[in-house]
Amino acid sequence: MSPMQPWQNESIIHLSQIIIQSFRERLGHPLNNLPATATGQELAQALYEAPFVILAHDGATDPCFTYANLTAQQLWELEWEEFIGMPSRYSAEPDLREVRAAMLERVQRDGYIDDYRGIRISKTGQRFELGKTVVWNLQDTEGVACGQAATFSEWTAL
Repeated sequence: MSPMQPWQNESIIHLSQIIIQSFRERLGHPLNNLPATATGQELAQALYEAPFVILAHDGATDPCFTYANLTAQQLWELEWEEFIGMPSRYSAEPDLREVRAAMLERVQRDGYIDDYRGIRISKTGQRFELGKTVVWNLQDTEGVACGQAATFSEWTAL
């Protein structure tokens, strides 16, 4: 029997729905070309296997990743188990973390931004520049803030 994929886990299915719904509520349109009729596990699988990056972190003072789709895992050269729970500030080089923190404060205040560009670094030290990145606040079905998510489909190795 093969190991369970992250998108098969009930908590990840629920988080996937929050990511998709929060995006639609904040930006007023669906997230990229995810299937409009998909529900539950189908939606979670489509998000996990999407050819663009999707990341999410919790709402803690020092937020930790709660989600990283397969494209994000490949770009950062991290397995799911390494990514989830890692402080999200570690996705940026130390001297760029203040710029990243300022961007996240702007998202917190405005609900979303759709013009972020930044430099990130993979596990093996590969630096890359993010293309036009959308970052938005996440809310659960009760309207409670539960973190932030980001998506981008363009990046350049440096």
